Amino acid sequence: MTYTIESDSLQVQIKQQGMELSSILSKETHTEYLWQGDPQIWSGQAPVLFPIIGALKGGTYSFKGQEYSLPKHGFVRTSDQAKVIRQEQNLIVFRLESNEDTKAIYPFDFVFDLSFELIGKKLRVSHRIENTGNEEMFYSLGGHPAFNCPIGNGGKLEDYSIEFPELENDHTWNIMPGGLIGGMGDKVLNDSQTIQLTDHIFDGDALVFKHLKSREVSLHHQTRGPLVSLEFNDFDYLGIWAKPGAPYVCLEPWLGIGDAEDHSGLFTDKDGIRALKAGQVEEKSFSVEILE
Repeated sequence: MTYTIESDSLQVQIKQQGMELSSILSKETHTEYLWQGDPQIWSGQAPVLFPIIGALKGGTYSFKGQEYSLPKHGFVRTSDQAKVIRQEQNLIVFRLESNEDTKAIYPFDFVFDLSFELIGKKLRVSHRIENTGNEEMFYSLGGHPAFNCPIGNGGKLEDYSIEFPELENDHTWNIMPGGLIGGMGDKVLNDSQTIQLTDHIFDGDALVFKHLKSREVSLHHQTRGPLVSLEFNDFDYLGIWAKPGAPYVCLEPWLGIGDAEDHSGLFTDKDGIRALKAGQVEEKSFSVEILE
């Protein structure tokens, strides 16, 4: 089932399956900004990443002496258990709660609320994680929205760039076969605010950044200017990805990251892992703004 929220400027759709954003459509120009998913290329659109980001070493992790297995990016993106707990014209809130199935692979009691609020041309995506259990809970969280690129009237990938408001100096991190994080990669940003997109920029998988100063990033066209921006003040890392040559680009705010090649396997040792005490709540949000 798909739900719709609207503002004067935009119509946004979200699927119940995975609580996944599935459309950001301009009501003025009828331009679709979100990748519409093509199983021949990549069927995803904006999967929700919880309780891990990326891959686990060996596909497993250990917690309190027990071994568990989780799929890449966790289980929320494939879950059909979320319920709508609130809906207004410009707002919808979904809720996913732990159950026997989740506890078999992730041994924590939780309530995960995900809200989408549309104000003008800005969509705010807010995550509320509550530890409803009696022991400390560990998790990672991320977004994975894919934006059409090119957007609208044709063009090519090389007409676009990724832009940051701050001058950046940051390396990527190599992604190894199987999705594990290897050593430090190229210095993609060298006193620069720009990453030029090309057909081969993602040949080595995602560009992963851990030390950006900027907490905003935009998809920029060489003549039309900035088209879409992502603000991610609550998130530590940023991934930028597409299948090589595909007509989209993902801007991914992350709290956490995939396992390193030499990871211990202990869940509590994961890079960027969050900890919530019993009864504690944490709220993290990012926003997408259409700039045309």
